[in-house]
Amino acid sequence: MTGARILDGKAIAETIKQEVRHELSAAPDRPVLAILSFQNPQNPSSEAYLRAQERMAQSLGIDVRPRLLSWNDDQRAVEHLIKEWNQIKQIHGIFVHQPMPPKVDPQHVSAIIDPRKDIEGIHPQNMARRFFARGRIGSCTALAVMRLIEETGVELAGKEAVVVGHSEIVGRPVSMLLLDKLATTTVCHVGTDRAGRLEEHVRRADVLVVAVGRPRFIQGAWIKPGAIVIDVGINVDGGKVVGDVEFEEARKRASYITPVPGGVGPVTVMMVMKNTVEAFKLQQHG
Repeated sequence: MTGARILDGKAIAETIKQEVRHELSAAPDRPVLAILSFQNPQNPSSEAYLRAQERMAQSLGIDVRPRLLSWNDDQRAVEHLIKEWNQIKQIHGIFVHQPMPPKVDPQHVSAIIDPRKDIEGIHPQNMARRFFARGRIGSCTALAVMRLIEETGVELAGKEAVVVGHSEIVGRPVSMLLLDKLATTTVCHVGTDRAGRLEEHVRRADVLVVAVGRPRFIQGAWIKPGAIVIDVGINVDGGKVVGDVEFEEARKRASYITPVPGGVGPVTVMMVMKNTVEAFKLQQHG
C-alpha cells in the first residue's frame, strides 16, 4: 500500500456549495439564518468564525442575522433571544455555537429552539426523528462525516464501523446514520478506554470515526489496513493544529483519511448552509 487517499474537505465543500446555490436559484425568497455566538475569552476566534459564516451564507444568497453575546451572559439572556427568533416567521434557521458559557445549559437551549428552525438537529424532536430514520435535518458535523464517507464510494452494509466519542452532536448521531446504512456499529467512549478495550475495537474497524478532542489520541499502528478514517478532532498541540488520530502513521495503513485541518471542518460549514435551505423548504412547503 502506497498510503491513504486524502479526503479533501475543501473540494467536497465546494461541490456542496454549488448544490446549495442551485437549489436556491429557483427559490422566490431568500432563507434567513440567525446565528448566536459567544465572546469566549479562551477562544478569541469565535467572533471571526461568526463573521466567516456570515460571509459564506451571504455568498450563497442566505441572509444572516448574527448575534454575539458576552461569555458572562446567563440562561435568561439566551432564552429570551431564542424565543424571540422562534416567533419571527421570516427567520428560517437558528444556529447556536458551542461551547456555551458556564451559566448556560446546552441541553435546555437545544430544547427551546423551534424544531422547524433547528439547523443542528439537536432538538429532542429532531433527535427522535433521527432515531427512527425519518429526520431530514441532522447534526451538521455528523452529516459532514457521512458525506466524506460517501465520497469513498465504499458500500457500508455489513462493514465494521467504530465511532470513538459519544457526544450528542457527533458520536451519537454519526452512529445512528451508520446504522441507517446497515454498518455494524460500535460506539467507544471513556469507559471503553478505562477498561483497556479501545485498541481492540479500533483495530477491527473498516470505518473509523474519531471525535474526542485529544491530540493524536488514536495511534496509527491501531488502524486496520484499508480502513476509512474520519478524524473530527481539532486540537492545538505544539503550536500546530492536529486531529485526534496520529495522522502520518494512520495514513500508511488506511485506504482513505481526512486531514486536520481541511477535512471535516469545511464540509461541516457547508452542511450548516444546506440544513438552512432544507429548513427553509420545509417551512415554505409544509
